[in-house]
This record gives sequence, C-alpha cells and structure tokens, in this order.
Amino acid sequence: MQGKVTRVSGPIIRACGLAGAGLFDLVEVGENKIIGEIVRLEGDEAIIQVYEDNTGLQIGGSAVSTGRPLSVLLGPGLMGTIYDGIQRPLERLYEQDGTFMKPGGRGHPLDENKKWRFVPNPELTAKISAGEKVAASGGLVLGTVKETESITCKIMVPPNINSGTITEIKNEGDYSIFNSIAKTSNGEEITIAQWWPVRKPRPVSSRLSPDQPLITGERVIDVFFPLSRGGTAAIPGGFGTGKTMTQHAIAKWCDADVIIYIGCGERGNEMTDVLTEFPKLQDPRSGRSLMERTLLIANTSNMPVAAREVSIYTGVTLAEYYRDMGYHIAIMADSTSRWAEALRELSGRMEEMPAEEGFPAYLPTRLAEFYERAGKTTTLNGSTGSITIIGAVSPPGGDFSEPVTQHTKRFIRCFWALDRDLANARHYPAISWIDSYSEYAEEVLDWWQNVNPGWSKSRRKSMELLKQEQRLAEIVRLIGPDSLPDEQKLILLTAQIIKDGFLQQNSFDEVDMYCVPEKQVKLLEIIMEFHERAHRCIELGATMLQITKTGLKEIISRLKSTIKNDDLDSLNAVESNMRYTLEEMENSYRSRGAA
Repeated sequence: MQGKVTRVSGPIIRACGLAGAGLFDLVEVGENKIIGEIVRLEGDEAIIQVYEDNTGLQIGGSAVSTGRPLSVLLGPGLMGTIYDGIQRPLERLYEQDGTFMKPGGRGHPLDENKKWRFVPNPELTAKISAGEKVAASGGLVLGTVKETESITCKIMVPPNINSGTITEIKNEGDYSIFNSIAKTSNGEEITIAQWWPVRKPRPVSSRLSPDQPLITGERVIDVFFPLSRGGTAAIPGGFGTGKTMTQHAIAKWCDADVIIYIGCGERGNEMTDVLTEFPKLQDPRSGRSLMERTLLIANTSNMPVAAREVSIYTGVTLAEYYRDMGYHIAIMADSTSRWAEALRELSGRMEEMPAEEGFPAYLPTRLAEFYERAGKTTTLNGSTGSITIIGAVSPPGGDFSEPVTQHTKRFIRCFWALDRDLANARHYPAISWIDSYSEYAEEVLDWWQNVNPGWSKSRRKSMELLKQEQRLAEIVRLIGPDSLPDEQKLILLTAQIIKDGFLQQNSFDEVDMYCVPEKQVKLLEIIMEFHERAHRCIELGATMLQITKTGLKEIISRLKSTIKNDDLDSLNAVESNMRYTLEEMENSYRSRGAA
C-alpha cells in the first residue's frame, strides 16, 4: 500500500493514501526508504514517526506500508552484537557506509549466510519416529544451537503457532537462519530465526514470586536494598553521581545468565566507554569475554530521537526471547529520562496536549508497559526464566520530584537513590541509605536465611543505627562531638565503620570489587557485634577513648579488602579476637563494680 508525504515536521511525517494501513505498521518513506512506524491514523491520513535522519525528504515522496509491525529478528548470533534502536547492526553499517550512517542504510540483524550446527531434541524426534502426535504448541523446544561458549540457543516453536502437529524435524546438521528445520501438519515451516513485534509481549505460562535475589556483589545492594530476579529497580541521580558506573558493575558481576545494555540517549563518550570496555571485560564465571553473553543497544543523544523511543522495546523483546529458553536476564536501561524526553519531543511535534513539564499524558502508561515486562515466569515449555530491569533515571539538577522519577517509583519496587554528597566524598556506590528502599527484602528473606540466619537481624539493626547517626549529625554540627555522651559517640563510631568498612566498595580493589553473600553478612555481623559489646563496656564504666585504643575500628574497617571471599576462616578469627578483647575489658569493669 503506497501513499504520499504531505507534511514533514522533524521525525514526524504525515502521509495520505494509507487508509488501509494498520496502527504501528512499518513504513518505508522517500527514495531512500527511511524506516518509520504509523503512530496515528486520521481517515485517509497516517502520522508516521521515522527512526532515521530524514534530511532532504520532500513533500510528495512515497510512503509504502509493509503491512507488518516493527519487529526484531530472533535467533542465534544476537550475543556480542551491537545494535541501534531498530536492530540494525552498527558494526556492519560502519563497514558498509563508514563513520556516518546513510539515510535508509540497511544491515541484516543476523548473518543470513552463516551456518549453525542444529542438534534436534532427541525426545521429540523419538516420539515422531514412533508415530506419536506432537502438538505444535508455542515454546516447544525443537532443538539447540551453540550460539557462544556461554549460551546455548534453544530453537522453539514461535508462540503464535498453536495448531497442528509436528510432522518433521531435520537431522543434525549445519543450517542458515532461514533454513526450515521443522514442519507442521498445517504446512507451516519453522526456521531457526523468527520475527517478533517489539511492542507485543511474548506470552508465558504463569508468573512466579520473585523469591530469589539477583546477587550483584555490591554489599549496599545485596544486603540493604536487595533486588529479586525478575524484579524492577531504578537508579536515580544527578550528573556525575555514578549511575552508569553502578550499572556497569552490576552488569559485570551479577549472577544473570544474559546481560542486555540499552544506551538510550546517553552521551557519545559514555557509549564509547561501554563499547570499548565491555569486549575487554572477563566473565568472572567462565573466564571468557563477557560479550559472549552480552548484547548492546546503542542510541546516543545525537541519533534520531524516534529510535531512542523504540530502543527499550527492542531490548526487552530480545530479553523475552532468551527468557523463554529458561535463562535469567538483566536489562540495564540507561537512561529512561532520555527515553521520556524522546516521548516529549515526539508528542510535541504531533501537537498533543502536554501534561507535567511538557511530558505527554501517557508517560505513566508507557513506563508501566516497559517495567511490567519484567518478572520471574514459567515459560510455555515449562522452564523457569526471569527478566530483571534496572533503569537509570537522570532527573535535572538531581530533583527527585520531577515527573519521570515520580512516575517510575509507581512501577518499581527497588529504589537506589544516588547522593551527590556521597559521590563528591568519593564514596561509591553513592547509594543513599536514607532515601533508598527495597520492597523485596521480605520475599528474599528465606534465601538469605539459608546463607546466614543473622541476615535480617544485622540488616535491621545497622539501618536503625545509621538513622540514629543521621539525627546525631545535626546535633554535632551545632555543638560539636565532644559534648555528646559516650553512648552516642559509639553510635557515630559504629556508623562510620559501617560506611567505610561495609557500604563503600572499591571497584579497582582485586579483593573488594566483588563480595560473596557469605562474606557480606559476616562483615555486618562482626560490626554489629562490636557495637553491642562496646556498648556493654561503656555501660559498665569504660570510656570511648579506651574503645578506640583497642584498634578494632581500623581492623574491622579494613576486613573488606584484607580478607578474600573464600577465606571466611580468617573472618572468624578476627571475630574471635574482637570478642576476646572486649570481653576482657567488660570483665575488668565487672570485677571493679563487684569490688
């Protein structure tokens, strides 16, 4: 179906003659066949948002509807690839067009000529050979392809095929992505790679409770503000507070099977750092390149704004594909504020009624549509997979009351607020223990109790102590610390140990860059036991000067970087030494009181 361009307003184009087209159909515009999407239909006229630079596009140019929605190609070969927001492979486009992408530039998302070793599902082939009827239901695993050393790609019946039976599965061999590897009784041929619309969530069998944490190795996250596998989290913070670096650390160390990093409207230099650093990172689990289980989507701030808007849907659709195989996926969206700004610009050009700060009235709906695609699920083939979404938010001036941050808080259950004062003090991760929260703490309680039964108690007491320290800090600013009684001085001392020896982590320290769950809880237990024993000594008459002279503060604060993750015996030895030192002081004052 072909129409004609009647109006051009930046990335928004009006075209007549497309009355028979459907909403969200893919459209090719102009001589260069620029990719666009129909976002509104008004009688004979369609409003199209294009995902490429349309400089030079003229009134009267062609607008051809393809009759299908914007879709991504799903199959082996995705891992390690760098795409833009509409799944064009940037490396191939660079080889084809050079530094600057040409309008209408094309690059196939997956290599059409590469042969993949397909291994059929032996159980399925045995049933078909025996004459059994196997329903061609969505999610049925037909076989596997070794995509990388870290990822085995399951070739499944597409979710939109739910009728007929499987009549044939090809033998083990080398096939390209569009070769047929199975046939159904309805005459449908199933290929290794399949298309799927980005705005349509892939179906699942059921949703499960997010009762297992996503372990990141960051103590402030795992212990204080845990995130579940299949959960949603936001990292809001002003410029320079460490949003991107925190996401980089989580991407490298978290126990997800697949990492999808969406650079949505970020500065070019930040995306350059990602594109150059990620291929060099070593996967701590396999010792191989992290890119073997990582997929990057790059949409910098100088790229077409409409592609920025669709990039997060592209990313989450790719995540759903691997989730359906039974993998656990972590999505890093950096940043949803730039995505919301793209919505605002497109909405303004379509002359829609603005809401708060010029954002469209449907901003909360779009945010909900994105975050609700996270979750821990039972897939159509009965396996368990999850998608965890971690979205960075860049509020102007660090103002958390602006619309994107406030609406995001409605749809996420984990909020890691970055604090500029902590970042300026070089305390990283700069996650505020006062403003942050997690609603997953109760759901992951059983898991942590199996690691260490003292997790909940130590976490609760330490957070209470940090809140007391915040209140005392106001008094200290007015009258100084010397006027406080020793009990309150001890609160300040212990809070400082928690901040320096537990919450702060050095990503360049070979020991401290990652902390196993057992060590995390043990460190906090030692700190809280020090506080309790020191408090008893002060109650019996000891002074803060005597407590500090023991040198325990310095020893405990350095444990995070002096004792390795697998050397918990050394932590127990330090704990025993601390107990002995403070018990001696306690017994000494008890004997004086008895005398």
